[in-house]
Amino acid sequence: MKKEEELLAMRHSCEHVLTMAIMRLWPDKVKAAMGPATADGFYFDFDSDQKFSESDFIKIEKEMTKIIKEDLPIIKDEMTIKEAKEFFSRNAFKGNEYKHEWLDEIEERGEKVSVYWLGEKGKDMPGTFVDICSGPHVESSGKIGVFKLLKIAGAYWHGDEKNKMLQRIYGTAFATQKELTEYLEMLAEAEKRDHRKLGQELDLFCFSDLIGPGLPLFTPRGTIIREELTKFLNELKFVQGYQLVDIPYLAKVELYKTSGHYDKFKDDIFYVKGKSDEFVLKPMNCPHHAQIYASRPRSYKEMPFRYAEITKQYRDEQAGELHGLSRVRSISIDDTHIFLRPDQIQQEAQGAYEIIKEFYKPFGIELDVRLSVRDLEHKEKYLGEDKIWQESEQALVEFLKDVKQIYTVDEGEAAFYGPKIDFKGKDSIGREWQLATIQLDFNQPERFELEYTNETGNKVRPVMIHIAVAGSLERFMAILIEHFAGVFPVWLSPVQVQLAPVSEKHITGTEEMASEFRQAGIRIELDASDETVGNKVRKAVGKKVPYILIVGDKELSGEDLMIRIRGQEKQEQMSKKEFIDKVLAEIKNKK
Repeated sequence: MKKEEELLAMRHSCEHVLTMAIMRLWPDKVKAAMGPATADGFYFDFDSDQKFSESDFIKIEKEMTKIIKEDLPIIKDEMTIKEAKEFFSRNAFKGNEYKHEWLDEIEERGEKVSVYWLGEKGKDMPGTFVDICSGPHVESSGKIGVFKLLKIAGAYWHGDEKNKMLQRIYGTAFATQKELTEYLEMLAEAEKRDHRKLGQELDLFCFSDLIGPGLPLFTPRGTIIREELTKFLNELKFVQGYQLVDIPYLAKVELYKTSGHYDKFKDDIFYVKGKSDEFVLKPMNCPHHAQIYASRPRSYKEMPFRYAEITKQYRDEQAGELHGLSRVRSISIDDTHIFLRPDQIQQEAQGAYEIIKEFYKPFGIELDVRLSVRDLEHKEKYLGEDKIWQESEQALVEFLKDVKQIYTVDEGEAAFYGPKIDFKGKDSIGREWQLATIQLDFNQPERFELEYTNETGNKVRPVMIHIAVAGSLERFMAILIEHFAGVFPVWLSPVQVQLAPVSEKHITGTEEMASEFRQAGIRIELDASDETVGNKVRKAVGKKVPYILIVGDKELSGEDLMIRIRGQEKQEQMSKKEFIDKVLAEIKNKK
């Protein structure tokens, strides 16, 4: 078993220990709903009149430690639906509608019920705990390393606001105390870097109750970052021959029924009633781009067609799942779709690969490559025939071999229409993020009956490649804010140089200096407020501006500038020309 799998099993078992501890401490007062192990730990949802708080963690953790020391066996078992419904109607589970809803879903799938016993099989609480579960688990509670309960939050059953609000307890577990300590330190650092807090402090974005949750508004400063990212992306795409297109935000629902997206996203779509037609706010962009391709006859000689844009799409996410810029309803997608011949897959994947590598260099984020393929045990989740999937997956394997890229395979992580190459990266405090992706698609061309004329004069289907480099600009900005802790490199900083005139009599001269900087291509902010120089400097430091210049008589007379550099105690002295050249070089080189 790999280390990641061992950790997942340990956390899953620790989640069962948490539930057993809660039910021991508050018997007959708690209904255990459900909860999984996660990439960072575990959580469990409880329905109870007992209001939990973090002050209860000491008591709960003490009971969990006791269960772990008891070294209770963890035993997998199976029940028929009838046996399970009878079992989960008595004792500690009497009146627990959550377990029965779960059992109804299993019954619909025609499966047996997998359960795990924590303690001696067949006994009742408090000596033993059992829950519906598919695993994996460690052999016994004594195999669980070190753990920590982290926080409590409200969570709707199944994430649906129409359902009851439950109490969710989060925790984590690691094999060693050292790993746990490092993780807790990372969490503390992450809290300082929270993009929602920094976004307000740095005046990058805001939300309005009148507009609605999940619909961010970007201030001038935040818009600068978006525009710099957009410009950089378009420059890289231009080199590879990508062409910009523009599509509307609305479409008839039939578009997404044809593409196959409707069945997947129908509960997350915004529906719009027109005077004569019914529309939806687009949840995806690829079907629109497919219609541009379908707008006229195509020849093999013209292939490929590379359509790129950064455009909005919309998802009606649950309010409880919205999170700053990381999870929004209005999503600016960096989207590219290439329509090509099968023999062009390698070269086009190579072009996308080069763009992705170049884009992430300035951010200091190293990329880890994953090949995401189907879950062969659940083929019903995916569109298309086995032959198409096998060809698609093999094409990506061959590409990765050709570029000598080391990769791991993620089974079950493919898009519903095709396999993909996912690029993941760790930020400056070690958190892993899903970043770019290259997705191969033989299915949408088939569903939209896309064609081109081949060299023999026959009509054949093109292949489609979906490419996202930054992905959602909102989410990517959230990652960057936290990665840099708001200390953006000069090229990305909303304000690159802050000018602070010493007094009112220096304002006019400082404005002329600011104009000179702007004409050179440097973003300048002038603080003409009636405050002391010290206060002006402190404000600029708080906004994390890279360079601060105090402008007085000497500076306006042409003498060398004394420059305050972000994160550096000692000021540097240089001429105005030297300083302008320095800043422009950093902008050009993405420093």
